[in-house]
Amino acid sequence: MKKRLFTPGPTPIPETVMLKMAEPIIHHRNPEFNEIFTRVNKNLRYLFQTEQPVLTLTCSGTGGVEATFVSLFSPGDTIISFNGGKFGERWVKMPKVYGLNVIEIKVEWGKTPTEEQLLKALHEHPETKGVYLTHSETSTGAATDVKKLAKVIRENSNALVCVDGITAIGAHEMRFDEWGIDACVTGSQKGLMIPPGLAFVALSKRAVAATESSKMPKFYLDLKRALKSYEGNDTPWTPAVSLVVGVDAALQKIVEEGIENVWSRHRRLANAIRAGVSAIGLKLFSEFPSYAVTPVWVPEGVEWKQFNKILKGKFGITIAGGQDDFTGKIFRISHLGYYDELDMITMIGALELTLKECGYKFDLGAGVKGVLQSLASN
Repeated sequence: MKKRLFTPGPTPIPETVMLKMAEPIIHHRNPEFNEIFTRVNKNLRYLFQTEQPVLTLTCSGTGGVEATFVSLFSPGDTIISFNGGKFGERWVKMPKVYGLNVIEIKVEWGKTPTEEQLLKALHEHPETKGVYLTHSETSTGAATDVKKLAKVIRENSNALVCVDGITAIGAHEMRFDEWGIDACVTGSQKGLMIPPGLAFVALSKRAVAATESSKMPKFYLDLKRALKSYEGNDTPWTPAVSLVVGVDAALQKIVEEGIENVWSRHRRLANAIRAGVSAIGLKLFSEFPSYAVTPVWVPEGVEWKQFNKILKGKFGITIAGGQDDFTGKIFRISHLGYYDELDMITMIGALELTLKECGYKFDLGAGVKGVLQSLASN
């Protein structure tokens, strides 16, 4: 049985990328690696659409976000953090550990922050040094309009605009410089199509300046230190060499496809999946759907554990379940990274066969037809 991964991280890895990572290891302090890393840095700037530094850290995306907390702020600083899911919740809990004054704005799961919520918080807390937004909330499949909210922040405060782009970069349009973003983080196992282990942090001029005044305790995740090494296309610590080699190959694929085409492909695949699940009577969870992942309500009468066991055990497909209060109530289908149109047909075909075996009543083939019609119209 061929195993297929439809989770929002890790995501599938292109065969050419896996082959590059399987080559003999090289040393990270020699010209060969420097040449690779120079190209990686250039292509990361293209990915984020920025002329500013994009730092490579050997850690997960969570480590990348933690690096922004400890490198851009000082103990006692006030930040506003929107909590609309499992990861937004993390960006509330984590900064508290470092003594930041966190203003939490709760957003119902499946919804996204509003301008009104943001303006109210900024006016009530004019001392705010940073605002944290989650571009694509992995747990809910909800996408935030960071372009619009970044404009609101810039026009009403001096706060840094900080974005969790972990499942958004590569799937959603991101124009870092044009939109006035100050810090944006993503992880290697998402839209960059390599295994977990690297985080990438883009920093504006304002954010770079903030690293000079930050008094937060830090060492390994010190972005100021990373910026100094970046000037020589180097890293302050031993990087995950094979992963850097892999991301070099993956980024070259993105450059060849063209970033606008990458964004368009993700939108097209997301729409196809939603057309497929809707055609068989399933309901979407998010009101503001992400192009990275689609959460779907488990239909009435279908037991999640049985459904997941059949989908994975009989058809070799791994998807993600719901989290916290939505465990067993929703499931999440990824279309982030190395996917194409035929993958969407396969996913919905297996979903239909699994639901039929679970006793769910629908017109068999309607979902696949919905996918095909969506793809044909796009």
